[in-house]
Amino acid sequence: MTQKWAPETVVVESARPQRERDAPLNPAVVLSSTFVGTHDLGAEGAEDDGIQYGRFGNPTWSPFESALAELERAELPGLVFASGLAAVSAALELVAPGGTVVMPRHCYLGSLSAARDSAAVGRFDVVTVDIADTDAVNDAVSAAAERHAGTPRAVMLWVESPTNPMLEVADLPAVIAHAKSVDALTVVDNTFATPLGQQPLTVGADVVVHSVTKYLAGHSDVVLGAALTSNADLHEALHHHRSIRGAVAGPWEVWLALRGLRTLALRIERSQQNALELAKRLSDVPGIEVRFPGLKSDPGHARAAAQLTGFGSILCVVLPTSAAALAVTDCVSLWTPATSLGGVESLIERRRRHVHEPHTVPEGLLRLSVGIEHVDDLWADLEQALASALSTR
Repeated sequence: MTQKWAPETVVVESARPQRERDAPLNPAVVLSSTFVGTHDLGAEGAEDDGIQYGRFGNPTWSPFESALAELERAELPGLVFASGLAAVSAALELVAPGGTVVMPRHCYLGSLSAARDSAAVGRFDVVTVDIADTDAVNDAVSAAAERHAGTPRAVMLWVESPTNPMLEVADLPAVIAHAKSVDALTVVDNTFATPLGQQPLTVGADVVVHSVTKYLAGHSDVVLGAALTSNADLHEALHHHRSIRGAVAGPWEVWLALRGLRTLALRIERSQQNALELAKRLSDVPGIEVRFPGLKSDPGHARAAAQLTGFGSILCVVLPTSAAALAVTDCVSLWTPATSLGGVESLIERRRRHVHEPHTVPEGLLRLSVGIEHVDDLWADLEQALASALSTR
C-alpha cells in the first residue's frame, strides 16, 4: 500500500466519506443486523459475496478497517474483532493441527492463556522463550521447523516487542527474517508500540494483531480487537474465523474506535513525553528498579531506538516486595489502580496479583500506563506514594 501521508495525518484524514456538497465529515453508524440480497450466494461469510448478514460485515466496520490498514501498511483491509483476545484467537487458529507456537515467556497474559489452553487439548505445542535473546528465539523456531518439516503453517513465531509487562525488546527484523527462512508464520502483537511506533508488516511479519481497546480507541470505553495481513490466504482464513466463530464487533464500538483513532498521534506524543520524564525522575529514587526502553541504561534501549518511533507510554517500577508495591497502589489518588492500558488516564497495577502471571515477573513489579495528564501532577502523586511505601517496608 502506498502511503501518501505521514501517519499523524493518516489518523486524522483516512477513511473519510467522499467530499460532496452537504456530505457528512464522518462515516455513519449503521445499526442493522440484516442486509438486502436477492441473488444466489456462495459459502457463508465469503468475502466476495457482499455483506449477506450482520455477522459477516457492516458498513461501519469498513472505514476503521481501512484506516488501520493504511497505518500498518497492509495491502488488504484490516479485520476488526469483538476483542483483542478474539483477534489473538483467530491468529492462533492459523497454526496447523499438531504444530508449534513459539511465544515470549512474557507477553499479554490472555495470549499465553489462550495458547496454553489450546496446547492442553492437543491443538498445538507451545514453547516459550526470552524474546530479547535472538539466538534462543531462532533456535526454538528452527527446532520446531525441523520437527514439522513438510507441513504447511505448522510453526508460528508470536512476537511482542516491547513485551507485556517486562518491556523486553526483540530484534524484530532478525527474528522475522529467520522465521521466514524456515517457512514459519510470524505474528506480531503491536498493541504496545501502535502503528505509529512500528509497522511489523513492512519488515516481513505475516500478521499483526491489536487490542483496539487500548491505544487505538484510547478512551477506555470500548472492547475491540483487530488483525491485519497482506497475505490473501491468511486474510481469508482470519475473515472466515471471525464470521463462523461469531467474533464480531458492534458497529457503535467500531465507530467510537475510529473517533478515538483521530487523536492517536496527539495522545501518543503526550503520553510518551510523560513516560520518559517519569522514568528519568524515578531513576533517582533509591530502593527501586525502573524498566523503560527510553532510558539509556535499559537493556532494550539500543534496539528500541533503532526500531521504534518513540519509546512507548508503559513503564515498570520494581519495588522490594509485593507489600511495598501494594502500598503504592493504595496510596495513589490521581493514578488509578486498574487492569488495562492505553487510555488518556494513568493506570497502575501490581502484575503478580494475577494468578497466572509468569513467576519470572517480580512480585513487586508495578506496571504504569502513563496518560496525558500534567506530568508534575502524576509525579507528585507517585512520589508521595513511593515515599510512604518505602518508609514503612
